[in-house]
Amino acid sequence: MTTTMPRAKLGFGFWSFVLFMLALTGLFAWLGVWQMDRLAEKELLVAEVDRQLTQPPYDLPAVAQWDGLDLQPYAYHPLTVTGTYDPSRTVLVFTGLPKAKGKFSGPGYWVMTPLTSAEGGTIFVNRGFIPQTSAASFRGEVLPAGQVSLTGIAMKPEAAGAFTPGPDSANRIEWIRDPVRLAAMAGVEPPVFGLILDAPAGDPGALPQGGETVIEFPNNHLGYALTWFGFALLTPALLAFWVFRQFRPAP
Repeated sequence: MTTTMPRAKLGFGFWSFVLFMLALTGLFAWLGVWQMDRLAEKELLVAEVDRQLTQPPYDLPAVAQWDGLDLQPYAYHPLTVTGTYDPSRTVLVFTGLPKAKGKFSGPGYWVMTPLTSAEGGTIFVNRGFIPQTSAASFRGEVLPAGQVSLTGIAMKPEAAGAFTPGPDSANRIEWIRDPVRLAAMAGVEPPVFGLILDAPAGDPGALPQGGETVIEFPNNHLGYALTWFGFALLTPALLAFWVFRQFRPAP
């Protein structure tokens, strides 16, 4: 005697679940492909940044061009600037430096000093890292007067996150390297260049400890892609098992 499955099992609920699982499979596969595309884009970005870091430096654009200037070509590229430091408006940006190239590491601050060009525009220079214990020495610091010229790496502003504290105006301490927030803290009038300049390394053991530029692009796309592809394989397997259970004759 042949046992047949009741036709009610092939009704709306059955086909709705099958279509839902197939749609999930397609979605998971698409997400895996999308993450692989993002992986390729990230690898191209890293390669391009590595290439830019070794290129001859650009000169700082004329102040008259700053309004509406496309900053992308200057980001992560050597940049030469000439101007006068204003150490009285230095802002310390809290940071942690676990893998320092120089002598000092751990919790501390980036020393962000505005440099004013002959045209009147200001660019914030990240002169380097100092330990927390040295912070007092860089409040009211005195630097030699006159123009300086230096070549460093132009860095994009850091974005504030949901948990980024507000500025500590009393101690002139910031938490992100953003020219807009730094200018507001320091009382610097526009125009302010939209990138930060990371200064090169100075004498060994000298503070601020320059040359500590860190360029990192989180790249977890391969792991995410494998996860989504794994779901894309698992979902139809679960569906097949469920369909088998539906067609299995009742005992």
